[in-house]
Amino acid sequence: MSVDRTQMLRAAAALLSRKSTATMDEVARAAGIGRATLHRHFAGRDALVRALEEMGIQEFEAALDAAHLHEGPADQALRRLVAEAEPCAQLLAFLVTENQLFEGDQVNEGWARLDARVGALFRRGQEEGTFRIDLSPAWLTEALYGLIGTCAWSVMDGRVAANDFQYMITELLLGGARRSVET
Repeated sequence: MSVDRTQMLRAAAALLSRKSTATMDEVARAAGIGRATLHRHFAGRDALVRALEEMGIQEFEAALDAAHLHEGPADQALRRLVAEAEPCAQLLAFLVTENQLFEGDQVNEGWARLDARVGALFRRGQEEGTFRIDLSPAWLTEALYGLIGTCAWSVMDGRVAANDFQYMITELLLGGARRSVET
């Protein structure tokens, strides 16, 4: 029987997004395969997490592309980005809490690409006068990642309705990031 690597990664992502401490045995069961099959594809947890990282970076880059961040007002581009990122939010929620991915000199350069693209959106919004200039683009980028992860977990736990994902994130972030018009 041929096992699809992408299906294994999706099953692992779904499980690890809910239970980050899941064992390789639990991941194999969630994927509907034996542990030996899982180990033929991923030598251990680190290899699995690195493969998930690559998948997450690719999916978030695709969301950035689909959101057309350079088009229209920055706040509308941000709304599109949150909508496009929703399908990969659970995976991102898991990845951003995996300290091993961000320690040492082995950090995947994909994270820097993502940060640069999102940061450029916030910088553009500041230059347009849409976003506050006292909050750095780097901070706004981290805040966005945090809100995506937190909302994904809240949806998984049933504390937030899935239909509210985009609204909750954009309203909270934009409510704090928008530059107020002084009268």
